[in-house]
Amino acid sequence: MKLIINNLDELKMLGEKIGKSLKGGELIGLKGNLGVGKTTLTKYIAKSIGVKEEVISPTFNIVKVYESNKGMLYHIDAYRLEELKYDPILDDYLFDDSAIKIVEWYNFIEENLYDFKIVIDIKLLPDSKREINIMGDLCID
Repeated sequence: MKLIINNLDELKMLGEKIGKSLKGGELIGLKGNLGVGKTTLTKYIAKSIGVKEEVISPTFNIVKVYESNKGMLYHIDAYRLEELKYDPILDDYLFDDSAIKIVEWYNFIEENLYDFKIVIDIKLLPDSKREINIMGDLCID
């Protein structure tokens, strides 16, 4: 599914739709250049599933853990793993079948190790619009 997002309000609505469609256990990969809105989309998804804390980029921590109405949310940033491609600590989170996992820069880790059922690719367009390609097992209306 390809979408054009014109502003932050539309990105928020998309995040809410994604959040409402999640059941728990999903592994979501986010891809896109720096500043394209991966963390912002994650914030909107998190809020829609009842995360009370402020969601911030886990770049330096690699993993942030939040409680939600749909179980645990693991927000992972693999940006610093580009050279390594793997960190065994990720297994503790990414193989948790009950938690929702959102991985920014998922393409920087060894993809064959994990079963990303949903992949969201975000591209910045002129006038701050975004092209969002959603691939995989996600039903939003």
